[in-house]
Amino acid sequence: MTQSQVLPADSVARRPAQGWRWAPAWVLTFVALWPAPGYAEGVMVLGAMAAIVRLLFARFRGGTQLLSGPAWALTSALFFAYWLPQPISAIDSVDIGRALRESVVDLRYLPFLWLTAAAVANSRGRRVTLGGLAVIVAVWTLDALLQVVFGTSPLFWGLDQLKQLVSDHGMCTPEEVEQLDRLSGFMGPCNLKLGVVMASMSPFLLFAAAKRFGTVGWLLSAAAIGVVVLLAGARAAWITYALVLLFSGWRLLGWKRLLSVFVFGALVLAVLGLTSAQFRERLQRTTHALTADEAGVDAALSGRGQIWSAAWCMVQQHPINGVGARSFREVYPACDPAPGGNPIWGGGPALHAHQIVLEILSETGAIGLLLWLAGAALAWRAWRFATPVAKERARPAMLALAVTVFPFNTHLAFYSTFWGGLSLMLAALYAGSLLARDEEAPQSNSAQSQPQS
Repeated sequence: MTQSQVLPADSVARRPAQGWRWAPAWVLTFVALWPAPGYAEGVMVLGAMAAIVRLLFARFRGGTQLLSGPAWALTSALFFAYWLPQPISAIDSVDIGRALRESVVDLRYLPFLWLTAAAVANSRGRRVTLGGLAVIVAVWTLDALLQVVFGTSPLFWGLDQLKQLVSDHGMCTPEEVEQLDRLSGFMGPCNLKLGVVMASMSPFLLFAAAKRFGTVGWLLSAAAIGVVVLLAGARAAWITYALVLLFSGWRLLGWKRLLSVFVFGALVLAVLGLTSAQFRERLQRTTHALTADEAGVDAALSGRGQIWSAAWCMVQQHPINGVGARSFREVYPACDPAPGGNPIWGGGPALHAHQIVLEILSETGAIGLLLWLAGAALAWRAWRFATPVAKERARPAMLALAVTVFPFNTHLAFYSTFWGGLSLMLAALYAGSLLARDEEAPQSNSAQSQPQS
């Protein structure tokens, strides 16, 4: 075989990989724009469209130069475990047309997963992407701590000023700013998701700090993020972050020193309870769960007991395929266990089940739950049979994904644009890191070194 015969096929195979070197920058831009959801959504859609166009022009040739075969399979399987319940639940949804349109629109997540996985499919991509995520989380943490000291988030203030220049009004209303009762950070007072976002994304900074600065780096990062998560006020984030500390710290510190970290956290919790009226109110609300009556438990859960009762009602009425993805709010009045009352969260129906298992069961039924469990089983099987080196490089994304979908907690809506996009991004980072092309390189290199006949 001559040199001229080899070059065209080789160049075709490598062209897609060269064209996707921008994937890490795209992922980091998407994450950095989370305070402006519309722009973040636009970046995600444009990236997904660019990925599809490049693959179509290449006629999907050279795919293994982009992702390994197992990575293609796992990312696609995780997407369908998330997406298939939507069109199935739309069959008898309250608004079939809208449900089907939402299902079609969510097809954009498939190239989104491919592109995100491609961003970490080689050592250079992982270094840029995971290192960039660690830097972003560090900036968010510093920004939130500055808000603690000065009362204003510099990042959000800058975004708000830009918004006012463009549209003559800020990102939040004056009422939302005045009613702010917790740390809001870069997300702002009208988008109080700082705690859950920081808790889910914290593994990227903690593992990076431990790798670069050892135990001291992990401890300082853990303390800084911990203060932010506590002051952000979301008790679901407290549970998520406790899991992150548990599973990232025990291998580094050992059980005894890790126990001292949690003791220190309990002391910080007590101090904040004594010095912060808002924080004290949240602790008092949590203690209501110790009462024997249903009203006390519901108060401790901020009304989620009432929401969960309505979700279970939907499960009983639509056990096979649910009431339809994102149709919870339409069906809620018919299942409200206390109609006409004044719920703890204020007026209007609940928007979603606030718990991943109940959300899946109520909106997509038993079929949806089985598909989600199938996706979880595939992700676990990939981890179980991976090499120690593969597990080590995928550990930050694995932990972030695991604590985000931890079933014994409360959650944001997984079929919403923001939280669904964040969760799928973590799934793709996990699959791309675990099943990276790095391990195939030695085999391909040895094959290329053999003489050709």
